Amino acid sequence: MIQPFILATAGHVDHGKSALVLALTGVDPDRLPEEKARGITIDLGFAHLNLPAPQTPSHPPVTSYSCGIVDVPGHEDFVTNMVAGVGAIDLALLVVAADDGWMPQSEEHLQILQYLGVTRAVVALTKIDLAADEAQAIGLIRARLTGTAFADAPIVPTSIPLGRGLDALKSAVGGVLACTTPPTDFGKPRLAIDRVFVLKGIGTVVTGTLAGGTLARGDSVVLQPSGRTCRIRSCQSHGQDSERIQPGTRTALNLVDVAAHEIQRGEVLTRAPLGAPSTTLDVMLEKSARLRELNVPAARPLKSGTVVRLHLGSANLAARIQLLDDATLAPGQRALAQLRLETPAFAFIGDRFLIRDASEQTTLAGGVVLDPDATRSHARVPERLELLHACASAIHQPDPFIRAALQRLRLVPAASLLVRSRFSSRQITTAMGRHLAEQSAVLAGTFLASASYWSARLASAVEAIDRHHQAHPDQIGLALADLRARLDHQHGDAQGFDELVAALLQKGFSLQDAWIRRPSHRPALPANLHEPGQRLRNLLSLHPLDPPGRKELAPDDASRQALHYLIRNGEAVELGPDILLGCDAFAMAKRRIIAHLRRQGRATASDLRQALAMHRRVLIPLLERLDRDGITTRDGDCRTLRQPVTATSPPAPAP
Repeated sequence: MIQPFILATAGHVDHGKSALVLALTGVDPDRLPEEKARGITIDLGFAHLNLPAPQTPSHPPVTSYSCGIVDVPGHEDFVTNMVAGVGAIDLALLVVAADDGWMPQSEEHLQILQYLGVTRAVVALTKIDLAADEAQAIGLIRARLTGTAFADAPIVPTSIPLGRGLDALKSAVGGVLACTTPPTDFGKPRLAIDRVFVLKGIGTVVTGTLAGGTLARGDSVVLQPSGRTCRIRSCQSHGQDSERIQPGTRTALNLVDVAAHEIQRGEVLTRAPLGAPSTTLDVMLEKSARLRELNVPAARPLKSGTVVRLHLGSANLAARIQLLDDATLAPGQRALAQLRLETPAFAFIGDRFLIRDASEQTTLAGGVVLDPDATRSHARVPERLELLHACASAIHQPDPFIRAALQRLRLVPAASLLVRSRFSSRQITTAMGRHLAEQSAVLAGTFLASASYWSARLASAVEAIDRHHQAHPDQIGLALADLRARLDHQHGDAQGFDELVAALLQKGFSLQDAWIRRPSHRPALPANLHEPGQRLRNLLSLHPLDPPGRKELAPDDASRQALHYLIRNGEAVELGPDILLGCDAFAMAKRRIIAHLRRQGRATASDLRQALAMHRRVLIPLLERLDRDGITTRDGDCRTLRQPVTATSPPAPAP
């Protein structure tokens, strides 16, 4: 098996990074004419190196390492380009010239690597033939690495003119990779685009390092944050066509349905279900303790409100820092902060980033994303800050992030829970199960809800229904639209209403048409409407198929209220604006019409009027009502039954 890894060079200008890559791979990473003319690296360069894998018991299946190499600029003017190339690497090849020793960009690049979470490195001590004292040169570099993640990194003396140390360097790289966790496939592919160009006869091509999942020829993908959709026509890795690209691989993708000028470095190629970009990130910021010993602008405390450049993946964005713990961040300190961006960014929980000053002269700090979809309101709520601290302390565990999501959102579609994170669906589902078992969360249909929030929302709904029953005993129940409006006003969340209604039904509540009620509730006329209500019942039953018109039935306000109650509760049936029948009379007339049409097949209104002995002023609205109800259908002057007829009785009145 061939295991892919990504390496990136780092180090001061003119320390021999590109020459070393050329010597190791045979590929000159300096591809631009300006780079050739000036003799320095300006933009990212790329090469490929195959290394045999050490045959250790821990990695018996791996036969070799396929190493994509990103060569970065070392000049201080091009640190922005350097950062774009080291955002998703497995190992740093830190290059220090033996004659110059540790230089400003050696230090800045080291801090950048640490901010971005790189923990593996091999040091190439170049130009060793120019060193006065080899042991001393090695010792000085080792001293500079003390206290860093690279304190024990191999230091390999090399000399390209003498051909010295190249095999030893390859061996050292292979040895470190043997102890490096391979890039993870957690089902969420992202390609941070670092180059865009057009090839004649092929079209738009983008390159980058694939992380988090696989991409294949024919896949439909989306560009973030622009949201443009496109399709992968073909894939290449290190010049070889491939059907599928694995995470941890340098790749070039030929895209269709999108023009090259519509894409730029910094965009992310991903899948549509992985969420959307945002302009507010909750983060943990840190400022290197190494700055305490340096007399550089970056050593000054970072103040809340500072406008900076955010380097995230291959993107370079303007942002403003709002510190949430303290007013300033000094070297050696960590603090919660919110990054408020001028333009949207597509970030995941766990993404590492870099902060540089607005003029791109100094690296100020780095950090990790805790919430890629944060809100600016209530950012400093103590409970929220406590949860974010817990997230920062367990960045590789989904549980605190689920708690933080429920604290902020209260109700989350389970399918999109932590979708913008480095956690796999299995990790998220397992963690969700733990929260359900602890009863800190509940499943509400397709939503995961905070248990306390869901309990409070249910209690509010029950209270609203009971109050409505008390205030309006004549009504069937509380209209669902009114219940939704009341809950939205109280809890400010329209999501999950259908799931809430389902939970109420499980608790024994009843749903009738668009009203919800307690089963024990029996609609009753208020005392002041008893008399007009009884009068209406008597009038409707006196001549069942020849009732008075609406104005005669309800000449005053009390009668109109009582009539509305009878209609709402099924005791009276509206045929038209002016004609009403009692529910028994309506049922009887409908049965007779259905029976007549079954016998005759079709009948005119005149035929039915004679058969039912009804006045035309009642029959015509009755037939129109049956047409609307889907019982009959009109064909010219005749009525026929609409097949099949299943309704033979009126809706039952509320008990």
